[in-house]
Amino acid sequence: MSFLASGRGSNFKAVAERIIAGAVPARLGILISDKKDAKALDIARSFGMDAYFVDPKTCTGRREHEDAMIRLFKRHDTDLIVAAGYMRVLTDHFVKEYRNRIINIHPALLPSFPGVQAQRQALEYGVKITGCTAHFIDEGTDTGPIILQSAVSVREDDTEDSLSARILSEEHRILPEAVKLFCENKLSVRGRKVIISR
Repeated sequence: MSFLASGRGSNFKAVAERIIAGAVPARLGILISDKKDAKALDIARSFGMDAYFVDPKTCTGRREHEDAMIRLFKRHDTDLIVAAGYMRVLTDHFVKEYRNRIINIHPALLPSFPGVQAQRQALEYGVKITGCTAHFIDEGTDTGPIILQSAVSVREDDTEDSLSARILSEEHRILPEAVKLFCENKLSVRGRKVIISR
């Protein structure tokens, strides 16, 4: 299992620590980032993982950038990719290579509030409940089959930061659980639905 991350790496860390503790039956592979200064790279190296910065600016386009990542994932026998705070939209080319083998975490109850700044979208819309979603990545933006969701109540005095913090704690809970279910071969995709065998 390998990872994509663009930032601080807290969701990546939550999954990796569960693997290290033996709670998720997987082997840590590699981490790839599109940001040279991503903290996730340092966290991965602290776990003894190979961590790579694949610079999209040195590539002629998205296809070349993704091909560079695919080569690294294949070199390390990656069977599952966890997109843990990866901020680039993956193209059809990449998705087809890893169909139903890329798990993403999104800070909203999809299909509500896809894309960026989901917490701000929720506050501006005035919803009473939001949350987070672990899902498979498909060719759309946050449109893939849903694995797990967790609801978070929106408080009257919530700011974007306070709401984001409560959602993040749930992300740290359900993303490792979704990965665990995948690694235990308990997930099957039928159309838009993910069937979980217990």
